[in-house]
Amino acid sequence: MREKGKLAGKKALVTGAGTGIGREIALEFARQGANVALHYHNEEGAKTAAEEIRGMGRRAAAFQANFDNVDEAVGLAQQAIEFLGGIHCLVNNAGITLNKPFLEVSREQFETLFHVNVRGQFFLTQRVVECMLEHGGGVICNLTSIHGLQGAPEHSVYAGTKGAIIAYTRSLGVELAHRGIRVNAIAPGWITVENYYKAIPGFNEKETAKTAWEKVPVARYGTPLDIARLAVFLCSDDAEFIVGQTIVADGGTTALMSLFPDFRTKSKARFGIGYVPGVQARARILRKKER
Repeated sequence: MREKGKLAGKKALVTGAGTGIGREIALEFARQGANVALHYHNEEGAKTAAEEIRGMGRRAAAFQANFDNVDEAVGLAQQAIEFLGGIHCLVNNAGITLNKPFLEVSREQFETLFHVNVRGQFFLTQRVVECMLEHGGGVICNLTSIHGLQGAPEHSVYAGTKGAIIAYTRSLGVELAHRGIRVNAIAPGWITVENYYKAIPGFNEKETAKTAWEKVPVARYGTPLDIARLAVFLCSDDAEFIVGQTIVADGGTTALMSLFPDFRTKSKARFGIGYVPGVQARARILRKKER
């Protein structure tokens, strides 16, 4: 670890830090020199992460809040501000997922996802921004998803919340930039986290690695550290000219056309025959070879 990290002396609040991406972001922020307030709802991995951070010589504490209750979300912001003495970096990672056929989604499920993924984050951020303006500015990094950019069956509600975060990031970024606050977002692709083993029947490391090699252009799935390092960059001075953007970190998944799934095999198609120099029909080439 560097003696002085990219976030040396910074004070950060990371929501949803009990597991997966959020927990790793909190740890990486500490490795890069930040003091960290960690939020959790049910998963108490944030407490062990806080202990690990204190072992690095940083200040850290874990706070519980249910984002379905907007008062608890705002209260979390206040607790973090009081503990840290201000906030330089806010990482809005807390969120929940649901996959369900559109016609089966209940009002309660819809409201819960939007309350947790959008409303709670929005009003927590509002309180943090008030603090940042009092202390000369800061940086906000929102976690969205490639589900906000591409369609997937049975994810209409979840994708709706992630699309909302992308739009809200863009607008808030241009509203606050001249006041010294930068706002950006990260849209992760396939990042293997603990929840996969709970939610996906038969999920295992060997088969997962094989599937990722076949489906993801970079030939592997992502890890929480891949996203944590990007979050550090966006919250550091290295990214001071980046505003209102959603950075996709997905190993090339969204860059790949879904019409070409077998991207490692040379195509047998020959587009351009008859009007692009040097492009000939395969049958004609084979006949010449036979002669």
